[in-house]
Amino acid sequence: MSSSENKSNTEPHIDQYAVIGNPIEHSKSPDIHLLFADQTGEQLNYKKMLVEEGAFSQTVTTFFANGGKGLNITVPFKNDACAFVDELTEYAKNASAVNTIYQDDNGKFIGANTDGIGLLRDLKKSLRLQIINKKILIIGAGGATQGIVEPLLHEQPSELVIANRTASKAKAIAEHFNNFGNVKACALHEIPKQPFDLVLHATSAGLQGNNVELPTEIIGPNTCCYDLLYSDQDTPFMQWAKNNHARNVVDGFGMLLEQAAEAFYIWRGQRPDTGMAHHYFRPDSKSKPHL
Repeated sequence: MSSSENKSNTEPHIDQYAVIGNPIEHSKSPDIHLLFADQTGEQLNYKKMLVEEGAFSQTVTTFFANGGKGLNITVPFKNDACAFVDELTEYAKNASAVNTIYQDDNGKFIGANTDGIGLLRDLKKSLRLQIINKKILIIGAGGATQGIVEPLLHEQPSELVIANRTASKAKAIAEHFNNFGNVKACALHEIPKQPFDLVLHATSAGLQGNNVELPTEIIGPNTCCYDLLYSDQDTPFMQWAKNNHARNVVDGFGMLLEQAAEAFYIWRGQRPDTGMAHHYFRPDSKSKPHL
């Protein structure tokens, strides 16, 4: 046996992970998970994969057949992922949306949804915001909204309104979750012209540099605005919120870190330090420091 052959046989296997979506180039997930791996001493590789619509199932099947250990799923495939897996965690089942996939010991594909957990952890850290008895408005009715409604309702807001350009999509989500709390739905032009404590922007419009038209009355002196998208510059929604004097305006980078940390824990059984990670990626962040 040659020395090169002996070396290849003794090199440790590195577990493979990835995030798949379309678009995907903007994703910071590889940097985040590799930092988590450094923190916890785990050995893994993590990449981003652009997938064309219609190719989701084949891509996932091939990834795991080639030894992949876990996937994160982003726009627009969270519903495709839900249909693909063999079993769903409770949050993923209720949300009908999956952002994390892994295989169990029997080879079954398990779908989880860590979006809501990630959002709540970041709201409580970056905004110091408790949800109980608060009025919440969610803009958008896609997979991201499906993933956050149940965890938000568990925190007992006084009211949760889902507004979407196509009202029927918002109403379908509201009806699905009405057993968990006070949740309503409407079209964008039907949004109640009243201040909300928390406005969550959950559409993909910002990825194209666009914004949805919203009534300025939803912003009061104590309103917090949160864009589930993340960007190194203010998103169009964040610019709008600041122009209308919202009390706090943040993007979804903290949520990204927290949901990624939950996925990392599901895969590896280790909890990364998201506060350190936030400081590492955004050392000049003006938001309140993570605990």
